[in-house]
Amino acid sequence: MSGRASPVWDAVRGKRAIRRFTAEPLARGDLDRILQAGRHAGSSKNRQRWTFVVCRDREHLRELSAVGPYAGHIADAAVAIALVTPDPSSTASGRSILFDLGLAAENMMLAAWELGVGSVPATVYEPDLARRLLGYPEDQSCEYLLSFGYPADPGDLTRPPRLGGRRPLGEVVREERW
Repeated sequence: MSGRASPVWDAVRGKRAIRRFTAEPLARGDLDRILQAGRHAGSSKNRQRWTFVVCRDREHLRELSAVGPYAGHIADAAVAIALVTPDPSSTASGRSILFDLGLAAENMMLAAWELGVGSVPATVYEPDLARRLLGYPEDQSCEYLLSFGYPADPGDLTRPPRLGGRRPLGEVVREERW
């Protein structure tokens, strides 16, 4: 099985973080497919504790790019999707909420890659600003936003991985115990 090509393996190996986008708006069908991929992610006890806030307004995207020091790509994205959940720090199930959110985010990013849409996550370092800009309730939290858009350089979607970009398997895997 290892070494055999498949669409899933190609997506896992091929997806790249894309931070530079064209000015072209995201096609409605592409956005719907990306959102459906997030909605179909697995979640702990199938609770689906997420809301996806879709942001397309250019000025709003520019404002959202200030939620963290590495969020500048949001300003030029066609769409940003804010991933809103119950506040993970206020519940005993916070870890599963964040795990579930990671599944939804990766589903959306892989679906985007298949459509020729680039994506990259941004961590929220300014939660008060995020809450003000997105208007979600006090019992909710936004830890991440995802930027989506057509790549400024379409070759970025298929560029080979950087040499040394991933640690060797032997460095990250242990059998039975550490």
